[in-house]
Amino acid sequence: MLKKVFASAVFGVEASTITVEVNVDKGIGYHLVGLPDNAIKESNYRIAAALQNNNYKIPGKKITINMAPADLRKEGSAYDLTLAIGILAASNQIEAEHLEDYLIMGELSLDGSLQPIKGALPIAVKAREEGFKGFILPKQNAKEAAIVDDLKVYGVDNISQVINHFDKGEALEQTIINTREEFYKSLEFPEFDFADVKGQESIKRCMEIAAAGGHNIILIGPPGSGKTMLAKRLPSILPPMTLHEALETTKIHSVVGRVKADSGLMSQRPFRSPHHTISNVALVGGGSYPQPGEISLSHNGVLFLDELPEFKREVLEVMRQPLEDREVTISRAKFTVTYPSSFMLVASMNPSPSGYFNDPDAPLTSSPAEMQRYMGKISGPLLDRIDIHIEVTPVPFEKLSEERKGESSVDIRKRVTKAREFQTKRFSELENVHYNAQMGVKQIREYCKLDEASLGLLKSAMERLNLSARAYDRILKVSRTIADLEGSETVQGSHISEAIQYRSLDREGWLG
Repeated sequence: MLKKVFASAVFGVEASTITVEVNVDKGIGYHLVGLPDNAIKESNYRIAAALQNNNYKIPGKKITINMAPADLRKEGSAYDLTLAIGILAASNQIEAEHLEDYLIMGELSLDGSLQPIKGALPIAVKAREEGFKGFILPKQNAKEAAIVDDLKVYGVDNISQVINHFDKGEALEQTIINTREEFYKSLEFPEFDFADVKGQESIKRCMEIAAAGGHNIILIGPPGSGKTMLAKRLPSILPPMTLHEALETTKIHSVVGRVKADSGLMSQRPFRSPHHTISNVALVGGGSYPQPGEISLSHNGVLFLDELPEFKREVLEVMRQPLEDREVTISRAKFTVTYPSSFMLVASMNPSPSGYFNDPDAPLTSSPAEMQRYMGKISGPLLDRIDIHIEVTPVPFEKLSEERKGESSVDIRKRVTKAREFQTKRFSELENVHYNAQMGVKQIREYCKLDEASLGLLKSAMERLNLSARAYDRILKVSRTIADLEGSETVQGSHISEAIQYRSLDREGWLG
Protein backbone atom coordinates (compact mmCIF):
# COMPACT_ATOMS: atom_id res chain seq x y z
CA MET A 1 0.00 0.00 0.00
CA LEU A 2 1.25 3.50 -0.85
CA LYS A 3 0.97 6.48 1.52
CA LYS A 4 2.19 10.07 1.21
CA VAL A 5 3.36 12.16 4.15
CA PHE A 6 4.63 15.73 3.88
CA ALA A 7 7.76 17.30 5.37
CA SER A 8 10.06 20.20 4.48
CA ALA A 9 13.71 21.01 3.71
CA VAL A 10 15.36 24.38 4.35
CA PHE A 11 17.73 26.02 1.86
CA GLY A 12 19.09 29.42 2.80
CA VAL A 13 16.23 30.99 4.76
CA GLU A 14 13.47 29.48 2.59
CA ALA A 15 11.81 26.07 2.87
CA SER A 16 10.77 23.56 0.17
CA THR A 17 8.05 20.97 0.68
CA ILE A 18 9.19 17.34 0.57
CA THR A 19 6.75 14.54 -0.26
CA VAL A 20 7.67 11.30 1.52
CA GLU A 21 6.15 8.35 -0.39
CA VAL A 22 6.07 5.09 1.58
CA ASN A 23 5.25 1.86 -0.25
CA VAL A 24 4.84 -1.48 1.61
CA ASP A 25 4.87 -4.54 -0.65
CA LYS A 26 5.50 -8.30 -0.61
CA GLY A 27 9.08 -9.31 -0.05
CA ILE A 28 11.72 -8.12 2.40
CA GLY A 29 14.04 -5.12 2.64
CA TYR A 30 14.18 -1.43 3.55
CA HIS A 31 15.03 0.97 0.72
CA LEU A 32 15.35 4.72 1.33
CA VAL A 33 15.89 6.84 -1.81
CA GLY A 34 15.79 10.53 -2.80
CA LEU A 35 19.27 11.81 -1.84
CA PRO A 36 19.09 11.34 1.96
CA ASP A 37 22.23 12.08 4.01
CA ASN A 38 23.70 9.75 6.66
CA ALA A 39 21.50 11.10 9.47
CA ILE A 40 18.38 10.15 7.47
CA LYS A 41 19.82 6.76 6.43
CA GLU A 42 20.39 5.92 10.10
CA SER A 43 16.79 6.85 10.97
CA ASN A 44 15.48 3.28 10.52
CA TYR A 45 17.29 2.25 13.73
CA ARG A 46 15.74 5.11 15.71
CA ILE A 47 12.30 4.48 14.15
CA ALA A 48 12.44 0.71 14.85
CA ALA A 49 13.29 1.25 18.54
CA ALA A 50 10.76 4.08 19.00
CA LEU A 51 7.91 2.02 17.46
CA GLN A 52 8.92 -1.09 19.47
CA ASN A 53 8.82 0.91 22.71
CA ASN A 54 5.32 2.18 21.84
CA ASN A 55 3.89 -1.27 20.97
CA TYR A 56 4.16 -0.94 17.17
CA LYS A 57 6.73 -2.33 14.77
CA ILE A 58 8.36 -1.93 11.37
CA PRO A 59 6.64 -4.65 9.27
CA GLY A 60 8.81 -7.48 7.95
CA LYS A 61 7.98 -6.65 4.34
CA LYS A 62 9.59 -4.76 1.48
CA ILE A 63 9.47 -1.06 2.38
CA THR A 64 10.41 1.51 -0.26
CA ILE A 65 10.57 5.15 0.79
CA ASN A 66 11.09 7.95 -1.72
CA MET A 67 11.75 11.53 -0.66
CA ALA A 68 10.60 13.70 -3.57
CA PRO A 69 11.83 15.79 -5.32
CA ALA A 70 14.51 13.09 -5.58
CA ASP A 71 17.24 15.42 -6.91
CA LEU A 72 17.12 17.75 -3.89
CA ARG A 73 19.53 16.82 -1.10
CA LYS A 74 17.84 16.11 2.26
CA GLU A 75 19.79 16.36 5.50
CA GLY A 76 19.35 16.11 9.25
CA SER A 77 17.31 13.96 11.60
CA ALA A 78 14.08 16.00 11.42
CA TYR A 79 12.38 13.46 9.10
CA ASP A 80 12.22 10.61 11.69
CA LEU A 81 8.61 11.32 12.69
CA THR A 82 7.53 11.78 9.05
CA LEU A 83 8.99 8.40 8.03
CA ALA A 84 7.64 6.59 11.12
CA ILE A 85 4.04 7.82 10.57
CA GLY A 86 4.34 6.98 6.86
CA ILE A 87 5.44 3.40 7.62
CA LEU A 88 2.61 2.88 10.16
CA ALA A 89 -0.02 4.26 7.73
CA ALA A 90 1.27 2.32 4.69
CA SER A 91 1.34 -0.96 6.65
CA ASN A 92 -2.24 -0.40 7.94
CA GLN A 93 -1.15 -0.36 11.58
CA ILE A 94 -2.96 2.96 12.00
CA GLU A 95 -5.84 4.73 10.28
CA ALA A 96 -4.66 7.91 8.62
CA GLU A 97 -7.44 9.51 6.61
CA HIS A 98 -6.35 13.15 6.77
CA LEU A 99 -2.60 12.63 6.67
CA GLU A 100 -2.12 14.87 3.59
CA ASP A 101 -3.61 17.88 5.47
CA TYR A 102 -0.57 18.02 7.79
CA LEU A 103 3.11 18.76 7.59
CA ILE A 104 4.87 16.44 10.06
CA MET A 105 8.44 16.80 11.34
CA GLY A 106 10.52 15.80 14.35
CA GLU A 107 13.56 13.82 15.50
CA LEU A 108 12.79 10.65 17.44
CA SER A 109 14.49 9.39 20.58
CA LEU A 110 14.53 5.62 21.13
CA ASP A 111 11.64 5.84 23.62
CA GLY A 112 9.48 7.70 21.10
CA SER A 113 9.89 11.19 22.59
CA LEU A 114 10.71 14.05 20.23
CA GLN A 115 13.82 16.22 19.97
CA PRO A 116 13.72 19.81 18.58
CA ILE A 117 14.37 20.56 14.90
CA LYS A 118 16.00 23.46 13.04
CA GLY A 119 14.19 25.88 10.74
CA ALA A 120 10.70 25.57 12.25
CA LEU A 121 9.75 29.16 11.31
CA PRO A 122 10.59 29.06 7.55
CA ILE A 123 8.93 25.62 7.38
CA ALA A 124 5.75 27.00 8.99
CA VAL A 125 5.74 29.95 6.54
CA LYS A 126 5.97 27.49 3.62
CA ALA A 127 3.27 25.24 5.12
CA ARG A 128 0.85 28.18 5.22
CA GLU A 129 1.75 29.13 1.62
CA GLU A 130 1.10 25.56 0.43
CA GLY A 131 -2.28 25.47 2.16
CA PHE A 132 -1.65 22.82 4.83
CA LYS A 133 -4.23 22.81 7.65
CA GLY A 134 -1.77 21.94 10.39
CA PHE A 135 1.89 21.51 11.30
CA ILE A 136 2.84 18.77 13.78
CA LEU A 137 6.30 19.21 15.33
CA PRO A 138 8.21 18.86 18.65
CA LYS A 139 6.85 20.94 21.52
CA GLN A 140 10.17 22.85 21.93
CA ASN A 141 9.67 24.41 18.48
CA ALA A 142 5.92 25.03 18.74
CA LYS A 143 6.09 28.67 19.90
CA GLU A 144 8.49 29.53 17.11
CA ALA A 145 6.21 28.02 14.43
CA ALA A 146 3.04 29.47 16.00
CA ILE A 147 4.25 32.99 15.06
CA VAL A 148 2.76 32.22 11.62
CA ASP A 149 -0.95 33.00 11.62
CA ASP A 150 -3.61 31.07 9.64
CA LEU A 151 -1.80 27.79 10.36
CA LYS A 152 -2.68 25.39 13.17
CA VAL A 153 0.49 24.40 15.02
CA TYR A 154 0.53 21.30 17.24
CA GLY A 155 3.49 20.80 19.58
CA VAL A 156 3.87 17.16 20.66
CA ASP A 157 6.13 15.40 23.19
CA ASN A 158 5.85 11.82 21.96
CA ILE A 159 5.09 9.81 18.81
CA SER A 160 2.21 8.09 20.66
CA GLN A 161 0.29 11.43 20.71
CA VAL A 162 0.56 11.67 16.90
CA ILE A 163 -0.46 8.01 16.47
CA ASN A 164 -3.51 8.45 18.77
CA HIS A 165 -4.49 11.63 16.91
CA PHE A 166 -4.71 9.86 13.54
CA ASP A 167 -5.75 6.39 14.72
CA LYS A 168 -8.12 7.15 17.59
CA GLY A 169 -9.15 10.71 16.80
CA GLU A 170 -7.64 12.15 20.00
CA ALA A 171 -7.30 15.92 19.56
CA LEU A 172 -3.83 17.45 19.73
CA GLU A 173 -3.34 20.64 21.75
CA GLN A 174 -2.94 23.63 19.45
CA THR A 175 -0.21 26.15 20.30
CA ILE A 176 -1.54 29.70 20.04
CA ILE A 177 0.52 32.80 20.75
CA ASN A 178 -0.38 36.43 20.33
CA THR A 179 2.57 37.52 18.19
CA ARG A 180 2.09 41.25 18.75
CA GLU A 181 1.69 40.86 22.51
CA GLU A 182 4.84 38.67 22.72
CA PHE A 183 6.70 41.16 20.57
CA TYR A 184 5.87 44.31 22.54
CA LYS A 185 6.23 42.65 25.95
CA SER A 186 10.04 42.77 26.10
CA LEU A 187 10.70 45.93 24.06
CA GLU A 188 11.04 48.32 27.01
CA PHE A 189 13.32 46.17 29.18
CA PRO A 190 16.78 45.93 27.62
CA GLU A 191 19.15 43.44 29.22
CA PHE A 192 22.07 45.91 29.24
CA ASP A 193 21.48 49.58 30.05
CA PHE A 194 23.56 52.71 29.41
CA ALA A 195 22.62 53.84 32.93
CA ASP A 196 25.26 51.32 34.20
CA VAL A 197 28.11 53.15 32.41
CA LYS A 198 29.97 55.64 34.60
CA GLY A 199 31.45 58.70 32.85
CA GLN A 200 32.30 58.39 29.13
CA GLU A 201 29.70 61.04 28.20
CA SER A 202 31.39 61.86 24.88
CA ILE A 203 31.48 58.17 23.89
CA LYS A 204 27.80 57.75 24.79
CA ARG A 205 27.06 60.73 22.54
CA CYS A 206 29.04 59.00 19.78
CA MET A 207 27.07 55.79 20.26
CA GLU A 208 23.83 57.75 20.07
CA ILE A 209 24.89 59.30 16.72
CA ALA A 210 25.98 55.87 15.40
CA ALA A 211 22.61 54.34 16.38
CA ALA A 212 20.60 57.25 14.94
CA GLY A 213 22.23 57.03 11.50
CA GLY A 214 23.09 53.31 11.42
CA HIS A 215 26.80 54.21 11.19
CA ASN A 216 29.60 51.69 11.67
CA ILE A 217 31.88 52.71 14.55
CA ILE A 218 35.35 51.83 15.85
CA LEU A 219 36.43 52.45 19.46
CA ILE A 220 40.14 52.91 20.13
CA GLY A 221 41.40 52.87 23.69
CA PRO A 222 43.59 51.14 26.29
CA PRO A 223 42.45 47.96 28.10
CA GLY A 224 39.77 48.52 30.74
CA SER A 225 38.51 51.83 29.36
CA GLY A 226 35.00 50.42 28.79
CA LYS A 227 34.97 49.62 25.03
CA THR A 228 33.25 46.24 25.37
CA MET A 229 30.83 47.50 28.02
CA LEU A 230 29.72 50.35 25.72
CA ALA A 231 29.42 48.10 22.65
CA LYS A 232 27.21 45.59 24.50
CA ARG A 233 24.75 48.36 25.31
CA LEU A 234 24.41 49.66 21.76
CA PRO A 235 21.46 47.37 20.79
CA SER A 236 19.48 48.81 23.73
CA ILE A 237 19.41 52.29 22.12
CA LEU A 238 18.71 51.19 18.55
CA PRO A 239 15.11 51.82 17.45
CA PRO A 240 12.79 48.91 18.34
CA MET A 241 12.55 46.25 15.64
CA THR A 242 9.47 46.36 13.46
CA LEU A 243 7.40 43.17 13.32
CA HIS A 244 8.74 42.54 9.81
CA GLU A 245 12.37 42.87 11.01
CA ALA A 246 11.67 40.60 13.98
CA LEU A 247 10.26 37.88 11.69
CA GLU A 248 13.22 38.21 9.31
CA THR A 249 15.72 37.93 12.18
CA THR A 250 13.92 35.01 13.84
CA LYS A 251 13.89 33.17 10.49
CA ILE A 252 17.71 33.28 10.23
CA HIS A 253 18.19 32.18 13.85
CA SER A 254 15.60 29.43 13.33
CA VAL A 255 17.62 27.96 10.44
CA VAL A 256 20.61 27.39 12.74
CA GLY A 257 18.42 26.29 15.68
CA ARG A 258 19.22 29.30 17.90
CA VAL A 259 15.68 30.42 18.84
CA LYS A 260 14.94 29.94 22.55
CA ALA A 261 12.07 27.51 23.18
CA ASP A 262 10.25 29.91 25.54
CA SER A 263 10.44 33.04 23.38
CA GLY A 264 9.19 32.25 19.87
CA LEU A 265 9.63 35.65 18.23
CA MET A 266 12.89 37.58 18.76
CA SER A 267 12.00 41.10 19.84
CA GLN A 268 15.48 42.29 20.92
CA ARG A 269 18.01 43.18 18.25
CA PRO A 270 20.75 40.53 17.98
CA PHE A 271 24.23 41.22 19.33
CA ARG A 272 26.96 38.91 18.03
CA SER A 273 30.53 38.99 19.30
CA PRO A 274 32.67 36.32 17.55
CA HIS A 275 36.15 35.45 18.86
CA HIS A 276 39.13 36.68 16.82
CA THR A 277 40.11 33.11 15.85
CA ILE A 278 36.96 32.83 13.69
CA SER A 279 37.31 31.50 10.12
CA ASN A 280 35.96 33.41 7.12
CA VAL A 281 33.30 30.70 6.49
CA ALA A 282 32.04 31.03 10.07
CA LEU A 283 31.90 34.82 9.68
CA VAL A 284 30.14 35.20 6.32
CA GLY A 285 28.44 31.79 6.10
CA GLY A 286 29.00 28.80 3.85
CA GLY A 287 30.18 25.24 4.23
CA SER A 288 29.42 22.27 1.97
CA TYR A 289 25.77 22.61 3.03
CA PRO A 290 25.60 26.40 3.48
CA GLN A 291 24.62 27.81 6.85
CA PRO A 292 24.29 31.50 7.83
CA GLY A 293 27.45 33.02 9.33
CA GLU A 294 27.88 35.57 12.13
CA ILE A 295 27.16 38.53 9.84
CA SER A 296 23.74 37.08 8.96
CA LEU A 297 22.99 36.16 12.58
CA SER A 298 23.58 39.84 13.42
CA HIS A 299 21.11 40.97 10.68
CA ASN A 300 19.06 43.95 11.98
CA GLY A 301 21.39 44.13 14.97
CA VAL A 302 25.02 44.63 15.93
CA LEU A 303 28.19 42.71 15.01
CA PHE A 304 30.93 43.45 17.55
CA LEU A 305 34.52 42.66 16.62
CA ASP A 306 36.63 43.03 19.76
CA GLU A 307 40.39 43.53 19.24
CA LEU A 308 40.01 44.14 15.50
CA PRO A 309 43.73 43.84 14.54
CA GLU A 310 43.83 40.34 16.07
CA PHE A 311 41.41 39.02 13.43
CA LYS A 312 43.06 37.38 10.42
CA ARG A 313 43.32 39.86 7.57
CA GLU A 314 41.53 37.63 5.02
CA VAL A 315 38.63 37.19 7.47
CA LEU A 316 38.15 40.96 7.66
CA GLU A 317 38.48 41.34 3.88
CA VAL A 318 35.56 38.97 3.14
CA MET A 319 33.34 41.35 5.11
CA ARG A 320 33.88 44.25 2.71
CA GLN A 321 31.27 43.22 0.12
CA PRO A 322 28.49 42.31 2.65
CA LEU A 323 29.07 45.68 4.38
CA GLU A 324 28.29 47.45 1.10
CA ASP A 325 25.54 45.18 -0.30
CA ARG A 326 23.88 44.27 3.03
CA GLU A 327 23.49 40.68 1.87
CA VAL A 328 25.84 37.78 1.23
CA THR A 329 25.51 35.31 -1.64
CA ILE A 330 27.06 31.85 -1.33
CA SER A 331 27.41 29.93 -4.60
CA ARG A 332 27.85 26.20 -4.96
CA ALA A 333 27.94 24.05 -8.12
CA LYS A 334 24.27 23.05 -7.87
CA PHE A 335 22.65 25.97 -6.06
CA THR A 336 23.06 29.51 -4.74
CA VAL A 337 21.75 30.86 -1.45
CA THR A 338 21.49 34.48 -0.35
CA TYR A 339 21.42 35.48 3.31
CA PRO A 340 20.52 39.02 4.40
CA SER A 341 23.26 40.78 6.41
CA SER A 342 22.21 44.34 7.19
CA PHE A 343 24.06 44.95 10.44
CA MET A 344 25.87 47.71 12.31
CA LEU A 345 29.56 47.01 12.69
CA VAL A 346 31.09 47.98 16.02
CA ALA A 347 34.82 47.33 16.31
CA SER A 348 37.21 47.96 19.15
CA MET A 349 40.99 47.95 19.32
CA ASN A 350 43.93 48.94 21.46
CA PRO A 351 45.87 51.89 20.03
CA SER A 352 49.12 49.89 20.02
CA PRO A 353 50.38 46.32 20.69
CA SER A 354 51.02 47.23 24.35
CA GLY A 355 47.60 48.85 24.55
CA TYR A 356 48.67 52.15 26.11
CA PHE A 357 49.71 54.37 23.18
CA ASN A 358 47.34 57.28 23.92
CA ASP A 359 47.24 56.87 27.72
CA PRO A 360 49.20 59.83 29.18
CA ASP A 361 49.98 57.99 32.45
CA ALA A 362 51.34 54.77 30.93
CA PRO A 363 54.89 54.18 29.67
CA LEU A 364 55.36 53.94 25.89
CA THR A 365 56.60 50.46 25.09
CA SER A 366 55.89 50.24 21.34
CA SER A 367 58.24 51.60 18.71
CA PRO A 368 56.81 53.50 15.71
CA ALA A 369 57.61 50.49 13.48
CA GLU A 370 55.65 48.15 15.77
CA MET A 371 52.79 50.63 15.82
CA GLN A 372 52.77 50.80 12.03
CA ARG A 373 52.78 47.01 11.71
CA TYR A 374 49.94 46.70 14.24
CA MET A 375 47.74 49.32 12.58
CA GLY A 376 48.59 47.96 9.13
CA LYS A 377 46.64 44.79 9.92
CA ILE A 378 43.45 46.72 9.18
CA SER A 379 43.11 47.58 5.50
CA GLY A 380 42.20 51.04 4.23
CA PRO A 381 39.12 49.77 2.31
CA LEU A 382 37.70 48.25 5.51
CA LEU A 383 38.31 51.43 7.50
CA ASP A 384 36.70 53.29 4.62
CA ARG A 385 33.42 51.58 5.51
CA ILE A 386 33.59 52.72 9.14
CA ASP A 387 32.06 56.19 9.55
CA ILE A 388 32.99 57.01 13.13
CA HIS A 389 36.40 56.58 14.80
CA ILE A 390 36.51 57.59 18.45
CA GLU A 391 39.23 57.45 21.10
CA VAL A 392 38.14 56.05 24.48
CA THR A 393 40.15 57.19 27.51
CA PRO A 394 40.11 55.44 30.91
CA VAL A 395 37.48 56.58 33.39
CA PRO A 396 38.92 58.56 36.35
CA PHE A 397 38.30 57.24 39.90
CA GLU A 398 35.98 60.16 40.78
CA LYS A 399 33.57 59.11 38.03
CA LEU A 400 33.78 55.40 38.89
CA SER A 401 32.90 56.00 42.52
CA GLU A 402 29.99 58.34 41.77
CA GLU A 403 26.59 57.20 43.01
CA ARG A 404 24.68 59.14 40.34
CA LYS A 405 23.31 56.96 37.53
CA GLY A 406 23.77 57.88 33.88
CA GLU A 407 20.99 58.45 31.37
CA SER A 408 19.01 55.28 30.70
CA SER A 409 18.92 53.46 27.35
CA VAL A 410 15.14 54.00 27.08
CA ASP A 411 15.60 57.81 27.14
CA ILE A 412 18.42 57.77 24.59
CA ARG A 413 16.41 55.41 22.39
CA LYS A 414 13.54 57.93 22.19
CA ARG A 415 15.86 60.52 20.60
CA VAL A 416 17.38 57.92 18.27
CA THR A 417 13.92 56.72 17.15
CA LYS A 418 12.83 60.31 16.46
CA ALA A 419 15.93 60.90 14.28
CA ARG A 420 15.30 57.62 12.42
CA GLU A 421 11.72 58.74 11.71
CA PHE A 422 13.07 61.86 9.94
CA GLN A 423 15.30 59.63 7.82
CA THR A 424 12.52 57.15 6.97
CA LYS A 425 10.43 60.07 5.73
CA ARG A 426 13.34 61.57 3.76
CA PHE A 427 14.23 58.31 1.99
CA SER A 428 10.65 57.00 1.57
CA GLU A 429 10.97 57.15 -2.24
CA LEU A 430 14.20 55.12 -2.29
CA GLU A 431 14.14 51.34 -2.13
CA ASN A 432 17.60 50.57 -0.73
CA VAL A 433 18.22 53.60 1.48
CA HIS A 434 16.51 53.72 4.89
CA TYR A 435 18.97 55.65 7.06
CA ASN A 436 21.90 58.04 6.64
CA ALA A 437 24.69 55.45 6.65
CA GLN A 438 23.25 53.93 3.46
CA MET A 439 23.37 57.18 1.48
CA GLY A 440 25.27 57.13 -1.82
CA VAL A 441 27.12 60.05 -3.41
CA LYS A 442 23.93 61.28 -5.09
CA GLN A 443 21.96 61.46 -1.83
CA ILE A 444 24.90 63.09 0.02
CA ARG A 445 25.01 65.90 -2.56
CA GLU A 446 21.24 66.36 -2.27
CA TYR A 447 20.68 66.19 1.49
CA CYS A 448 23.99 67.45 2.90
CA LYS A 449 24.26 70.88 1.25
CA LEU A 450 26.56 73.26 3.15
CA ASP A 451 26.61 77.03 3.40
CA GLU A 452 29.80 79.01 2.72
CA ALA A 453 30.92 79.14 6.38
CA SER A 454 30.47 75.36 6.86
CA LEU A 455 32.33 74.62 3.62
CA GLY A 456 35.20 76.84 4.74
CA LEU A 457 35.32 75.04 8.11
CA LEU A 458 35.41 71.60 6.45
CA LYS A 459 38.10 72.74 3.97
CA SER A 460 40.41 74.12 6.67
CA ALA A 461 39.88 71.02 8.88
CA MET A 462 40.77 68.69 6.03
CA GLU A 463 43.94 70.65 5.28
CA ARG A 464 45.01 71.25 8.89
CA LEU A 465 44.30 67.74 10.19
CA ASN A 466 45.45 66.18 6.92
CA LEU A 467 42.20 64.22 6.59
CA SER A 468 41.99 61.84 3.65
CA ALA A 469 39.60 62.35 0.76
CA ARG A 470 37.59 59.31 1.85
CA ALA A 471 36.83 61.08 5.13
CA TYR A 472 34.91 63.82 3.28
CA ASP A 473 31.73 61.81 2.55
CA ARG A 474 31.81 60.16 5.96
CA ILE A 475 31.93 63.54 7.71
CA LEU A 476 28.95 64.74 5.68
CA LYS A 477 26.91 61.60 6.49
CA VAL A 478 27.65 61.84 10.21
CA SER A 479 26.90 65.59 10.28
CA ARG A 480 23.54 64.88 8.61
CA THR A 481 22.73 62.45 11.46
CA ILE A 482 23.79 65.01 14.11
CA ALA A 483 21.45 67.54 12.42
CA ASP A 484 18.62 64.96 12.49
CA LEU A 485 19.14 64.38 16.23
CA GLU A 486 18.70 68.14 16.74
CA GLY A 487 15.69 68.23 14.41
CA SER A 488 17.52 70.60 12.05
CA GLU A 489 16.54 70.73 8.35
CA THR A 490 19.99 71.87 7.23
CA VAL A 491 23.54 70.80 8.09
CA GLN A 492 25.24 73.63 10.00
CA GLY A 493 28.79 74.48 11.03
CA SER A 494 28.37 73.06 14.55
CA HIS A 495 27.29 69.70 13.09
CA ILE A 496 30.29 69.64 10.75
CA SER A 497 32.77 70.52 13.51
CA GLU A 498 31.41 67.70 15.75
CA ALA A 499 31.57 65.17 12.88
CA ILE A 500 35.22 66.12 12.16
CA GLN A 501 36.17 65.03 15.69
CA TYR A 502 35.02 61.49 14.89
CA ARG A 503 37.73 60.70 12.31
CA SER A 504 40.68 59.87 14.61
CA LEU A 505 42.23 57.23 12.37
CA ASP A 506 42.46 59.56 9.38
CA ARG A 507 44.84 61.89 11.18
CA GLU A 508 48.58 61.80 10.75
CA GLY A 509 50.30 59.84 13.47
CA TRP A 510 47.74 57.01 13.36
CA LEU A 511 47.84 55.46 9.92
CA GLY A 512 50.59 56.05 7.39
